[in-house]
Amino acid sequence: MTGVGTPIRPTRRLRAPGRLRRMFTVVAVALVVVLASVGMAEYLSTGFGEPTLVVYTYPSLFGGPGTPAFSEVFDTFASAHHVHIDVEFPSGTLVSTLLAEANAPVADLVVGLDEITAAQAEAHGLVIPYAAPGLANVSPELVAEISPDHGVVPYEWGYLAIDYNASFYAASGGAVAHATFPDFVNNASWANQLLIEDPTVDITGEEFLVWEVQYYEQVLHQNWTEFWTGVLPHLSYKPAPDWGTAFEEFSTPPGNPGMVVSYSTDPAYAAYYGAQGQFNSTVSWWNGTAYGWRTVYGVGIVSGSRHLSLDEEFENWLLSGTVQAEIPTNEWEYPANETVALPAVFASALNPSGIVPLNAGTTPNEVASNLTGWLTTYQELADALLPP
Repeated sequence: MTGVGTPIRPTRRLRAPGRLRRMFTVVAVALVVVLASVGMAEYLSTGFGEPTLVVYTYPSLFGGPGTPAFSEVFDTFASAHHVHIDVEFPSGTLVSTLLAEANAPVADLVVGLDEITAAQAEAHGLVIPYAAPGLANVSPELVAEISPDHGVVPYEWGYLAIDYNASFYAASGGAVAHATFPDFVNNASWANQLLIEDPTVDITGEEFLVWEVQYYEQVLHQNWTEFWTGVLPHLSYKPAPDWGTAFEEFSTPPGNPGMVVSYSTDPAYAAYYGAQGQFNSTVSWWNGTAYGWRTVYGVGIVSGSRHLSLDEEFENWLLSGTVQAEIPTNEWEYPANETVALPAVFASALNPSGIVPLNAGTTPNEVASNLTGWLTTYQELADALLPP
């Protein structure tokens, strides 16, 4: 995040194409070796006489390598279990990487599958179900929204939101705080101040599309394409290729858009870094009720892993109070473990208990099976209606 008085925000868990692959090895001593990832794992396992867990995830997990939270999660586990951990950030999506390696798996664990991609991974048999004991402290709703059969275990969650700045709040007479999707259709001045992420290339945009579809189908009982036919012609900001690009444009004056698709914890983040009130967020309202799309992130054991007992230990470690306490101010999400207290700064965010999750009206499998069709329809509409 950039801008006057606004801190730089770490990139969220974006799994967009083109991300460079990097690997960080968590060991007790510094080791510089030029080897392929598989070769590195074999070297560590045989060279030190201890097993190596290979974890696939996103680069910003717990702030990324070198941060205290990242060390707390991975170094502590490695030391306690006498294991070496290779944390790798695959290019492309986590699912596409696992699928490409299905016949010769490299990873033992995958961290960061979400309420959309988890079902895709399960459909291809890429993960092994495991009902972690730590789920005793996790809401059954979260489990159902990401993986009812425990192929992927939730470790954090949040809500998508539409962030709006103070200028747009004033221009809307405060109405944006209780926005409905039809507000954007019926008011061109709202639509031309909205910045979205392209759902065909970005996970945040993809989840926004799912949110909009479910709102129209479950709440309004209308054709979901009505939103896009009404909004796309009036967008004055080209859909962004990823969340980071969109949020930077939103938070960098002058001429920044009044709204951006982002996350409901953004105001808490701003308050944490001394920028309270610079912007706020809303979900989608109707007749006095707030509806939203809940994002749920989970960990899964990769099919073909040679370290199942350690994999299971790591899943439980992620659900432990020690690790879950790192989530709010590092991941800027809510910990899945309901026994973990939230920092006071989260009072600046929308109260999630007042939001009805639209996820409850569908299943991960239904979303996964319909997603390609939704994306195709969106692209056809965008091609026809987006301003040149």
